[in-house]
Amino acid sequence: MTSKIFIDTNVLVYALDKAEPEKQKKARELLRKTESDRLGVISTQVLQEYYVVATQKMKVEPELAKRIISSLSKFEVVVINQPIIEKAIDISISNKITFWDALIVSSAAAARCRIIWTEDLNHGQSINKIKIENPFHLF
Repeated sequence: MTSKIFIDTNVLVYALDKAEPEKQKKARELLRKTESDRLGVISTQVLQEYYVVATQKMKVEPELAKRIISSLSKFEVVVINQPIIEKAIDISISNKITFWDALIVSSAAAARCRIIWTEDLNHGQSINKIKIENPFHLF
């Protein structure tokens, strides 16, 4: 890997999810690799979504979820701002995807990522010259 990779919330969630052991193992491998290569990128949106899913759906104690979020500071974090939001609106309209998915694409573009790892968009699709990869598509 030589290009920056945007990591969507579902990859982080699977790293914690004992109910999906194969996906958990794969997610942890991906996170270790992007961390060691310093290629991983997340956004404030991803951090917020992760906290909500971890505490509400997975019943993780809020303090533990906060510690996990603190550990994610090893990744580049895109702070969502007005230009990123406006670009997301354009992406949402032109690609007919949800605003929240478009915000992921816009954040990835702002960080100059060439790949997004997510389950929420179509594997192999390209949006604004960013390749969408579902790292779990074979599971």
